[in-house]
Amino acid sequence: MPQHTQRPDWNQYFIDIARLVSRRSTCMRRSVGAVLVKDKRILATGYNGAPSGLAHCSEVGCLREQQQVPSGQRHELCRGLHAEQNAIIQAAFHGISISGATLYCTTVPCSICLKMLINAGIRQMICVEGYPDRLTEQFLKEAGIQIETLRGDTP
Repeated sequence: MPQHTQRPDWNQYFIDIARLVSRRSTCMRRSVGAVLVKDKRILATGYNGAPSGLAHCSEVGCLREQQQVPSGQRHELCRGLHAEQNAIIQAAFHGISISGATLYCTTVPCSICLKMLINAGIRQMICVEGYPDRLTEQFLKEAGIQIETLRGDTP
């Protein structure tokens, strides 16, 4: 007789998928996975790393590490895109509206990604861990976006 594990609720299920997506990351500092979901259906996924066809940081080194840039600052000094950006881009590339979707992400979005998510119509986020960006908290409150922190592993 097969042994059954506890069936995850929907939030845990999509966070677990975001964690799996993060394993594709090519960032040397942080592996992040994002999943955009609407009506319990996955619309798009993304992980952080260099644009398609460009060398990965693991191949050419990390400029942010070389310049000792703290996490949450000087986002432009990176050859990679954030997971949330890649999820938005994937949806746009395939003509999928993400307005009204929920973001499941292994990390709270930075303020740059959050501004994009706000304009894309995302109003709810489920995340695993924080991110050191002061503007994010301010923007979340101002935009009235619901954010929930959830453990990323199934009990």
